[in-house]
Amino acid sequence: MTGTKTNERPGVRAQHRHARMSASKARLVLDLIRGKSVAEARTILQFSERDAATTIAKVLDSAVANAANNNDIPPEELFVATAYADEGPTMKRWRPRARGRATRIRKRTCHITLIVGRYSVEEFDQIRSRQAESGRTAPDASAARAKRVASSRKSGAAPAEDTTAEEPVTDEVVADQVAADEVVADQAATDEVVADDSAEVADEAQASDADDADGETEKKDED
Repeated sequence: MTGTKTNERPGVRAQHRHARMSASKARLVLDLIRGKSVAEARTILQFSERDAATTIAKVLDSAVANAANNNDIPPEELFVATAYADEGPTMKRWRPRARGRATRIRKRTCHITLIVGRYSVEEFDQIRSRQAESGRTAPDASAARAKRVASSRKSGAAPAEDTTAEEPVTDEVVADQVAADEVVADQAATDEVVADDSAEVADEAQASDADDADGETEKKDED
């Protein structure tokens, strides 16, 4: 018999085989995200209280990464097309009971498969128009993170250089300052000496003037 396999569905898939949980527990979470966009599915899995949501979130991220790397499909254009869990092998263990009996323990496993598809152009335009009318955007984690990084880089940009900013103090600057202080001290000492000399000269001139005045007075008295 020839024909298309029943499990061949269009889209990009990711599979987690031998997950250590029963298929029924995984199906409860898979039913929540089937048909949702990738952003909505991530939000549902993030706030789900079931442990299976953590494993399924990793499978979803793997499917989105496969679509982005292998088919160049942006994550915001993807949705969960198909999600199902098949039963895997059951590991059998034994537990001792009363009167020498033993009870079987069944450790279930399952194979989780996620297939993400791409919205058509019409569907994607409708989604964008609804988001624009409601005034919100899709809660895409990667887009939100890129927006936060861009805003942080913009706010943390280096300010323009201030020409009046103080120059860093180095050994050369300190040495130049010390030399300038020494020159100023020498100049002050020189000015002091010159001032003293000028004062002495002025005193001598004043004394000589006084002597000349006394001589003239004596001469007048003699006359």
